[in-house]
Formats: sequence, structure tokens, C-alpha cells
Amino acid sequence: MTNAENGKTEEAGGRVETAVEGGEGGAAGAASGAPRLVGLASRGPFFLTGFVFASYFVQIPLWKSDFGLSDGQLGMLLMLPIVTGLLAMQATGGLVARFGSSPVVRASALALPLSLVLFVPAGRSGSVVWFGLALAVFGAADGVIDVSMNSHAIAVEKTTGRHIMNSCHAAWSIGSASGSLLGGAAIKAGLSVTAHYEVVGAVMVALALAAGRHLLPASADRTGRRTAAGGDRKSRSSTWTGWSPRLLLLGATGTVVLVCSGVVGNWGGIYLHDGLGSSLATASLAYVAFSACEAGGRLVGDKLHGRYGARALVTRSGAVAVGGLAVVVLAPGAAIAVAGFALLGLGLSVLVPVIFSTVGHGGEDMGTASTADALAKINTMTYSGLLIGPVLVGWCASGLGLRTTLCGLLVLLAATLAAGLRRV
Repeated sequence: MTNAENGKTEEAGGRVETAVEGGEGGAAGAASGAPRLVGLASRGPFFLTGFVFASYFVQIPLWKSDFGLSDGQLGMLLMLPIVTGLLAMQATGGLVARFGSSPVVRASALALPLSLVLFVPAGRSGSVVWFGLALAVFGAADGVIDVSMNSHAIAVEKTTGRHIMNSCHAAWSIGSASGSLLGGAAIKAGLSVTAHYEVVGAVMVALALAAGRHLLPASADRTGRRTAAGGDRKSRSSTWTGWSPRLLLLGATGTVVLVCSGVVGNWGGIYLHDGLGSSLATASLAYVAFSACEAGGRLVGDKLHGRYGARALVTRSGAVAVGGLAVVVLAPGAAIAVAGFALLGLGLSVLVPVIFSTVGHGGEDMGTASTADALAKINTMTYSGLLIGPVLVGWCASGLGLRTTLCGLLVLLAATLAAGLRRV
């Protein structure tokens, strides 16, 4: 956010004191009538996305087994949602600028759970083609909702004067933990993957409809311009310029953090099942433990940030994350590995929010034209890591083995955190 857009902004204990200019007065009035309801509704899409993603993640070992896929083949298939997701993200900035974030959130919050339905014919027919199509649509829907729901959260912060971004991402983690836990229960109960996805799709569509009724009006952040990533030709060209060393290093650190998060979701269960001989139900606990501890860390992250400061928090939480991943790769059995995944989730939970905060308050030190430009650049880097990391791990695991690949990731995480700490 810039002073030109929001007047004077001050951060104090999780509250943003903002002088909203007249252009957003209508939205501010709409939000002020029921700020808690608007805030709660804004967290709904985050919870939904986390829940749907977890439902997808916990079934990956079963999909791999049913289709008889190798690690390398599964990694290739996981390229599909990456490509469609990144393409969709590029288009979503223009959609939000032209129509406002809330209509785009409403549409994509319906599209994401409905995309699970496409996995049903893949499971019933055993068709890899159907599976690939479902992955592609799933990735595109996620790309749209990821950009639009964060844009809407920013609009809520502007109109209500309160920080909600951390709690929104905590809602994602809570949804992820809930979805993975219920997914594991469905596997243990013998519920088929198609039935599981049908139930999740129906429940999440109902949630999307309920939350969508209480989002901000479209006028809150609608500009009426068709732009790419929310800017004109100058802002689009700046995508390739203005990369300061500090921004690059912080972006690289955030990227590795989200690579680890993506690897847990895509490969954590497979590591427990194939590498440590656990049952499919136990394999789902890798992501359950990780996401539950990640949610807990985010719920208290703002208080810890204020108490200890950014550098001390990154140092301590980074050490916990490195220690957790070390436990995972050295674990002799599934139970100890699950504990390692829990420590990893706790350690990683606050790192990306702190990095984003550092970039947002970095000013000219980031080497970009504006704070929004710096945040856009680092968001592109970190999200790409979340998407591409699991694929690279699949390729490496097909030749080196999954445990050896995770050892390499451990070294990379420790090195980037040590380097990035100097820039926080």
C-alpha cells in the first residue's frame, strides 16, 4: 500500500490506522457496518483453498499407486497445474482491475472445489488423460483464487483499517489441516477417492456461496482498466527491472521456504509410505502434522514478531525448521518422521510473512518503483517455488532417491536462511 492510495498508514499491534480517500468511501461504509462479518467472509476463501488443496494432496499416494506411476512420471504430471496456475495468475490481475476482486473471488471459490469433480471420471475410468485434464483445471482455478483472494484481503484492510492478512493465511493453514485430517480419516474408513472428492466439492461449494454474500462490493478495488498484473505498459516492463540484491536474496529465501512447503504436500506422504513403509492412512499424517503446526505458528506470529523483532524471529524459527527437516531425513520410522514434519511446519510458519513484511517496509532499498512492485516480484518468486519445487524433487528423486533428495533440500534451506537473515 502507498501513501497516495491510503493516506497515512500506521501499524500498531495488528491494526492499520488508515485515512481512506473518497474514492473508496462507499466500500468503507459498506464494510464499517459489519466489519467482523466482512473479515470472517474474507477468510472463507482462504480456508476453502487450504481444505481443497489438502484433500487433493492426501490422495496423491493413492493416485500414484492406482495409475502405476513412477516418481518421474508423477513429477511430469504435476507440471500441468503449475503451467495453468501461472498462466491464470497473469490474467487475474487484469480481471481484478476491471471487475473488482470480490466477483473474481466468488467465481473462483466455486470453480476450485468444482474442479475436484473432474478427478471423479479419472478415478472411475483409470484414464491418465482425464487425470491430466483435472490437474490442469485445478491449477488454473487455484491461480485465479490465489491472486483474487489476496487482493480482496488488501481491499478489506484499506476499507476497515485493520490487518487481516496474517489471519487469512492462518485460515488457509487451518483449512489445510482440517482437509488433510478428514482426508486421512476417509482413507482409513475405506472411502473411495471419487466419493471423497464429491463430498468435499459439495461442502466447499456451499461455503463459497455463504462467504461470497458478505464480501466487499466490487467497487472497493475496481479501477475499470484492463491491465496485466494491475499496471500499464510501464509497470509491466518493470517486471524485468528493479531487482535489487536485497530483494533477490529475500525472494530466494522465501522461494526455498515455499519449496519445502510444496514438497511436504506432494512428497511427504509418499516418503512415509514408500520410504518408511507406513500405511496410506499414516502417510497422510505428514501433511496433517505440518499444516497444523504451520497454522498454530501463524496464529501467534504477529505477537512473536512484535516481541522479538524480525531478525530474532527468523533466526529462531529458521533453526526449528532446519532441525525439523533433519529429523525427517534421519528418521528410522514413520512416527519420528511425522514429528519432524510438525517441527518443520512450526519453523516455516512465520518466515514468509516476515519476509513479505520486510519487503513491504523496505522502501527504496528494494530497488523498485513502489512497494506494490516489490511485493509483486517477491510473490512471483515464492509462488513459483511452491509450484515448481515438488516437480524438481520428483525428477531428482527418480535418479537419486527421495531421502537423498530431501537431504539436498535440507542443505539448501540452511544455506538460504543463513544468507537471507542478513537482509531481514
